[in-house]
Amino acid sequence: MSYLDVSYPREKGAFYALLREQLTLYCGGETDRTAVLANASGVLAQAFPQANWAGFYLVKGEELVLGPYQGKPAVSRIGYGLGVCGTAWKEGRTQVVEEVSCFPGHIACDCASRSEIVVPLRRPDGSIWGVLDMDSTLPAAFSQADREGLEPLTALLFRENDC
Repeated sequence: MSYLDVSYPREKGAFYALLREQLTLYCGGETDRTAVLANASGVLAQAFPQANWAGFYLVKGEELVLGPYQGKPAVSRIGYGLGVCGTAWKEGRTQVVEEVSCFPGHIACDCASRSEIVVPLRRPDGSIWGVLDMDSTLPAAFSQADREGLEPLTALLFRENDC
């Protein structure tokens, strides 16, 4: 299956409906977590042209370990509660950061990044198995509407056999 080029609508409801369709198309029938997250990072990178990094960190013990992503090389491991990703994991809630230089303990992978959104990935029992991380070179590139749109989509990424 090849990627279908689409034009994303500006209206958030329609945008997230199309994003759900795409994630279902490229990830829905796949059982392997790596393949699912690799395709999801590709879809997200296309859907969010303002993003310079889109990908995943996976919980391994007391660290988040780099998973599939689109963007420049990144930090391989992030401790519990550290940076935006570790904070999202520790607090169990999405972090929307309008200006990363103002976030205490921000971990810079790409010095050009200005804003970030990190969404915890949850098992059906509510426990966290990883995070979705997206960065942008633009300040305030992600909004509460993006939080509300992305959070329910992350349920499409869980694979029982991998967690």
